[in-house]
Amino acid sequence: MSNSYKYIDPDYTYTNPKTGLLRNLQDIADPDILLFVESSAVTKRLQELYENPIKIKGIDTLFEIHRHLFQDIYDWAGKKRIVEISKDGKQFFPTTHFDNAFIYIEKLITEFKKIPKDNKRNLAEKLAKILDNVNYLHPFREGNGGTQREFLRLLTLEKDLTLNLNPPDNKSVYERYMKGAIESNIDTLTELIYELIDAKPEIAK
Repeated sequence: MSNSYKYIDPDYTYTNPKTGLLRNLQDIADPDILLFVESSAVTKRLQELYENPIKIKGIDTLFEIHRHLFQDIYDWAGKKRIVEISKDGKQFFPTTHFDNAFIYIEKLITEFKKIPKDNKRNLAEKLAKILDNVNYLHPFREGNGGTQREFLRLLTLEKDLTLNLNPPDNKSVYERYMKGAIESNIDTLTELIYELIDAKPEIAK
């Protein structure tokens, strides 16, 4: 987690005031160990979603994904944050207006589902808008990036297409994704997603 993030949390809602670390179900007090355990647990849970993908019903599924990925680490997995977050002086969406954001993102998801699967350009544009809005929403105290990438992957999968915004063999893809998300550049995100969208491979019988 970047040190440029700032959290308004005077009551230590999520962190242990002694260690500064996020309170976790394992009571881990060492940052390196917490990072390792979290990464291992999330990787395992991601694999489960690859093997048994869930259907995106709407914005609620974003919270379902987060709960699945982080259920072994945080008791607030799948719950919207109740603290304000900013990065490099830029505040993410205020918690007091979450409901308005949910309605708008729900609308974008509905529009995406209506786009024919062979119209990759329109699919990419709509996915970029969804990604931009979900990233600005930043609904969780931690784990936003991985959750939103999986959300987009599963949305794309419903069109029998694939999308991987963090491929292990192509670091530049992740860097372009991060740049587009941080700068809220929908054109950059659209072009990246358009390049990456591919047909779902046939499973050998």
